[in-house]
Amino acid sequence: MLSALYDYAVRNELIMPAGCVRRSIKAYISLDAEGDLIGLEMTDGQETAVCPDIGSLANGADKSNVLAEKLSIVMPEKTNRKSRFFLAALRSAAGKEPRVSACINALTDADTAAQILSECRRNKVKKTDRVSFRVNGVSLMEMPAVMDWWQTFRHSFDRDDNEMARCMITGKLTAAAATLSPIQGLSAVGGHARGDSLICFDKNAFCSYGLRQSANAPVSEEAFAAVKSALDMLLADAPILAGMKFVHWYDRPAAGSDALCDLLDGTDADGSVTRGKTEEPDKYYILLLTGVGGRVMIRRYAHGSYQAMQSNLAQWRSDLEMTDWNGSGPAKLNKLTAMLMRLLKRQKADKDPFRRMNRELSGLTPAILSAIITGGPLPGAVAVRALAYIRSMMTDTNENAKMPPIPDAMCCQWLKAWLLREDRRNNKEEADMVYYNEKHKEPAYHCGAMVAVYGEIQHIAMPDVNVGVIQRCYAAASQTPALVLGQMARLSTFHLSKIASRGIALHYEELLDKVAVAMGDQVPDALDLEQQAYFALGCRQMYAEINRFRHDSRARKLAAGSEV
Repeated sequence: MLSALYDYAVRNELIMPAGCVRRSIKAYISLDAEGDLIGLEMTDGQETAVCPDIGSLANGADKSNVLAEKLSIVMPEKTNRKSRFFLAALRSAAGKEPRVSACINALTDADTAAQILSECRRNKVKKTDRVSFRVNGVSLMEMPAVMDWWQTFRHSFDRDDNEMARCMITGKLTAAAATLSPIQGLSAVGGHARGDSLICFDKNAFCSYGLRQSANAPVSEEAFAAVKSALDMLLADAPILAGMKFVHWYDRPAAGSDALCDLLDGTDADGSVTRGKTEEPDKYYILLLTGVGGRVMIRRYAHGSYQAMQSNLAQWRSDLEMTDWNGSGPAKLNKLTAMLMRLLKRQKADKDPFRRMNRELSGLTPAILSAIITGGPLPGAVAVRALAYIRSMMTDTNENAKMPPIPDAMCCQWLKAWLLREDRRNNKEEADMVYYNEKHKEPAYHCGAMVAVYGEIQHIAMPDVNVGVIQRCYAAASQTPALVLGQMARLSTFHLSKIASRGIALHYEELLDKVAVAMGDQVPDALDLEQQAYFALGCRQMYAEINRFRHDSRARKLAAGSEV
């Protein structure tokens, strides 16, 4: 993983000087050569600069980053160890670059310091905002002598016992970096505002083979700086999936649209896509990341063949194919983020489903994503959750509803994909379930279809009923059909007699006969998880078949009327 991120940084020219990171600067304190204030130069908050970084030492009480730091450290209300360290570093840098003396003069002159603070208050610069200096229009970080000074100054904090070791990233002999800069971009998923550690050395549990701190995970400063630059860039625009940052990249820019972004939400997320390229990548890389206790938590890391991934994504779309509710065309193929909503517990008034998704699906989502990318089986929890959602909506009593409830399309797509992948894993013959298939071998599938026919017959006979046979019987029928279908058949006889004069009773009697023949001689007593999934699919697809017949009948009548 680290090597892949390093390669990404090299390809995209993200490698920065050792001991430096890219940080945003809120404002520059502009001075003349004597240290008098020219003014405060505000940025849009998005401007970044390559700044010295002292690593985790800045988290202590006596050290800070230099040249660019929080206003509370650069201009403290009362001097402290961090502010004294910042000023001492400037004095050290002034020995290499005389222009830095202007900054020292401004900070130590009471009148100039007061002017700077007044300008900061007027421009609403907060204590936590990062500021730096410009002398005669030149930033401290743009002065070559200052940056050369930094490369020497930062080594004064190295441990004396650093031994040469193989870098875990590049494999080259290196003096292991004693401290590493935090990764930025995880604050929205549990990360700390100041960043999170990717490699940690501060606990005994992180030691191995008798090696302590950085000696047990040696990386060079230069290599880790490249990894951090790559990860910071990828995280900046990475979408959030079930409470995790979805980070991905390829070994070369993808041609056309980004298949993985399109799977989630149809947008390009990582900036690695270059339009107009004709050469496809060979490999993909995926990281699901969160922040926990100031550390980067890797929830899932996957990589593999780009061509195989494309084939598996095409298989995923094929597995979801299904007729829409009225049987007139294919159902919509939704993005994964939307489909995951159907695996939440159903609520009539859900004010913040994304927050619930973070809480309920964080453990399940990585397994789902892995199954889609690799073409493997989906977790059984997918079927359990989709069926629970369907049962909830099918038993919901809605007085304003004009039609009986129909099993949700996205839930049925989850069930169809789960069933097909289970068949492949068990080397079973895959059944066609895009439309209602009267030749399907699973009796439970036709039990669900029969329930749909019974519900439609009652709706035609009693269109104004508030709670129909579907709301009352679906949940029980989907688990113990032998106990319920007989009762529904008796009610159906009564309903058919009411619509006999309309001339459509014969069609539904024939439909019931067709489903009964397809079901076989025996109605199942109890249905397991797989059979309940078939039941829900059969119910929805029969509703689509009924609606298609209704639409075709209406079209034929209109055509006949126009001919007359």
